[in-house]
Amino acid sequence: MDANLLKGTLDLILLSILERGEKYGGQIIGEVQLETDGYFSFKEGTLYPALHRLEKQKFVTAEFRQLPRGGSPVRFYQLTEAGGKALEQKRFELTRFNAAVRTLVGGEL
Repeated sequence: MDANLLKGTLDLILLSILERGEKYGGQIIGEVQLETDGYFSFKEGTLYPALHRLEKQKFVTAEFRQLPRGGSPVRFYQLTEAGGKALEQKRFELTRFNAAVRTLVGGEL
C-alpha cells in the first residue's frame, strides 16, 4: 500500500468505521484490517494522532471507559453530527476524484 494514498483517505476510513458505532482504537484497527483483508494495517502511531485531530475538529468525541474484561480504561470514539456531515462531504469528494482519475487513465477504479 502506498502511504501517500492512505494519507488522503485516512479520515474517510476512520469516520466510516465510526459511523457504524462507537469503538476504541484496538477495535478500529482490527475492523479495518479484517474488512480490507489486511490491505490497511494501521499502527497506533498512525491511528491515534488521526483520531486526536478528528476530535479537535469536533468530528468525533472520546470518552474513557472500562472494558468488560477489566484492565485500564480505554478511549471510546464516537462520530458526531459534524463528523457525519464531514463524512458525507469526503465521500462526495472521493467519488468526484475517482471519476476524474478514471477519465484520465481509463479503466475501472
